[in-house]
Amino acid sequence: MPTFAYKAKTRTGEVTAGTLMAGDRRMALAELGRRGYFPLSVDAAESAADKKLTGGLRTRVSTRDVLMFTQQLSSLLRSGMSLSEAIGVLERRTQKKNLAMVFGGLRKEIEQGETLSSALSKQPKLFSRFFVNLVKAGEASGTLDDVLIRLGKYQEQASEVREKLVGALIYPLIVVLAGIGAVIFFMTFMVPRFVVMFSEMQTTMPLPTRILIGISNAFTAYWWIGAALVTAAVILFKQQARTPEGRLTIDGWKLRAPVFGGIMMASALAMFARTLATLLENGVPVLTALQIVEETMTNRVIANEISAARTRVTDGTSISQPLAKGKVFPPLLLDMLGVGEESGEVVPALKNIADMYEQELAHKIKIFTTLLEPAIIILMAGVVGSIVVSILMAVFDITSGIGK
Repeated sequence: MPTFAYKAKTRTGEVTAGTLMAGDRRMALAELGRRGYFPLSVDAAESAADKKLTGGLRTRVSTRDVLMFTQQLSSLLRSGMSLSEAIGVLERRTQKKNLAMVFGGLRKEIEQGETLSSALSKQPKLFSRFFVNLVKAGEASGTLDDVLIRLGKYQEQASEVREKLVGALIYPLIVVLAGIGAVIFFMTFMVPRFVVMFSEMQTTMPLPTRILIGISNAFTAYWWIGAALVTAAVILFKQQARTPEGRLTIDGWKLRAPVFGGIMMASALAMFARTLATLLENGVPVLTALQIVEETMTNRVIANEISAARTRVTDGTSISQPLAKGKVFPPLLLDMLGVGEESGEVVPALKNIADMYEQELAHKIKIFTTLLEPAIIILMAGVVGSIVVSILMAVFDITSGIGK
C-alpha cells in the first residue's frame, strides 16, 4: 500500500507532519479528516525499501541503461521466457549493483502478482509516466514485447535528438572556456609583471597600454565584485526559474532567441510529435496521451499550450483544431496533422511530422555551429590579440627609446 507524507493543522492550530498508508491520495485525505486534521499538503512518499532501491539512482542510472533494459527485456520475452524469468536473467547479467537492485525489486514485485507497469510505477525516478503507460497498454493488449520494441526505438530517437543538441554546444563551450582562461591568465599573471617592468623604465605608456593596465588593476583588486555579481545573477536566475511565471518567461526567451530559438522549437516539436505518435500507436486514449506529452515537455510555453488544447478536445479525436486556437504550433504541423485526422492516419502523420522536424533540427544545428564557432573564435582572438598588441606597443616604444 502506498505511503503518503503529509503536513496538516490540528484542531488547536498546531502544524504537524508525518506519514500514513492509504490506497490513494483521496483515501489519505479522508484518513486525515477522520483524525481531525486540516491537510496542508499530502504527497506520495517512498518507503524505506524504495529509498534504498532508488536513492541516488537518478544520477547513477542513465537513459542508456533504461534503453538497454527495454531492448533486452523485449528480446528475452520474444524468445519465450516468462516476465519474471526474463527480468531475473537481466538481474544476473548486469555488472552494475544499482541496476541489479532495480531488476531484483521488479522481479520480486512481479513474483508477488504485480503487473510490470505497476512495478515500474513504484520507481518514478527511473521510469517516467510515459514509459509506464506504454507498458500498461502493451499488457492490456497482450503485445508487451512489441510495445517494448517500439518503446526502445522511441528512446533511441529521443536520445539522438538530445545528443545532437549537446554536441552542438560542446565545442563552442570549450572555446569560450579556453578564451576566458587565457584572458584571466593574461590579466592576473602576465600584465602585472609587465607593469612592474614598465614602471622601472619610467616612460609614458601608449594609451591602449594604460587602458589595459587600468583594467588589469581593477580586475586583480576588485575581482570579488564581479564574482559576487555573477553569483547573485545565477542565484536570482535559479530562483526565477523555480517559479511558474519565471520558468514560463525564460522558456519564452529560449523560443524567441535568434538561431538558438529555432533549434529549441524544432527539438520540442519533434519530441511532441514522436511522443504522441508512440502513445497513440500503442492504444493510449487521446486525452491521456496529451496529458502525458504535456508532462514530458521541458519547455513550459509548449506544455501550457498542450494543456490548453487538451481542455478544448471535445470528441476525443481531433487534435489539430484545438492546437490551432493557440499561436505556438506552426501552421505546417497543424495542416499535416489535420490531413492525417481526415484520412484516419493520425499516427503516420505524427511520425512524418517528427521526421520532418528532426531533419530541420539537424539542419538548424549545422547552421548554428557554422555561425557560432567562427564568431566565438574571432571574438576570443580579438580579446586576446588586443591584450598582446597593447603590451607590444609599450615594448616597441621602450625599445625605440633605447635605440635613440
